[in-house]
Amino acid sequence: MALAACHRLHAIEEAAGSIGPWEITSLTTLAQIYGPENFGLSFELFPPKTEAGIKSLFRHADRLVDFQPAYMTCTYGAGGSTQNRTLEIISGVHKKYNLSVATHLTCVGSTAEQLRDYVQRAWELGVEFVVALRGDPPQGETKFQVTSGGFAYANELVEFIRSEFPEMGIVVGGYPETHQEAVSPEADLDNLKRKVDAGADVIITQLFYDNAEFFDFRERALQLGVGVPIVPGLLPVTNGAQIQRIAALCGAKLPPQFVGDLQKHDGDPHGQFEVGVEFAARQTESLLASAVPGVHFYVLNKSEATERVLRAVPLPK
Repeated sequence: MALAACHRLHAIEEAAGSIGPWEITSLTTLAQIYGPENFGLSFELFPPKTEAGIKSLFRHADRLVDFQPAYMTCTYGAGGSTQNRTLEIISGVHKKYNLSVATHLTCVGSTAEQLRDYVQRAWELGVEFVVALRGDPPQGETKFQVTSGGFAYANELVEFIRSEFPEMGIVVGGYPETHQEAVSPEADLDNLKRKVDAGADVIITQLFYDNAEFFDFRERALQLGVGVPIVPGLLPVTNGAQIQRIAALCGAKLPPQFVGDLQKHDGDPHGQFEVGVEFAARQTESLLASAVPGVHFYVLNKSEATERVLRAVPLPK
């Protein structure tokens, strides 16, 4: 093992306790999490680059687990650049909190055999769910390239996981404002239906800031015959400039009034944080009133904003 990887694993073990393979004795399913009597709360993390970042992540995770999430997910870098770190982090979360966890998995840069090996390792480390995505092109590239022996579309990845690992829960992405590469909203929904038909258990959406977009997306998906839970993905805003960049990358529209409120506090981080939290609380409250099966928060390895939202808007149990 490389020296940097040894140091990283030591930092994770310090934060989460020693890590190793263990047997899953009580498998949680996504059908249970989003069942008719349940509400599924989940949080998304990303793998830090430094030991300090790892320690900070677990400090924030300590606070987030107080809200009793059903599970946490962890992304990895473009092209699979942080896959091993993702497994170290998410298995550490599973170990420390006895919590169900999900790893992200993309088609980028991997053959079917490599994907099989990764999912097998994840399963042996106690990872019960996979967030199956096509994935974005690696940094510096503008177009997705199919790897020889790999997959071109997320539905192919879903079908592969369902066939090879039938006990794995599978989450897929949905796009209320349409995926930027889709030729039309209708084509995008057809792609979503293919992922569900291939074996996906639940849909978590890309971030959005206009609930009308989510409600319309959900209705159109239902009309198309998408029968799995559709869970809104939310990113509370803590920095106006940052969210402008993120929204531009994923094609999310920011309501003009919200942008104006943020701009009133330009140069005032605390003021922008308060505006963002207030907006996220109202957005969450509106979604809960529409009987969503759960909420997924993109927490950016922080806890303060999401914690404030969840204290302002208690979720169903």
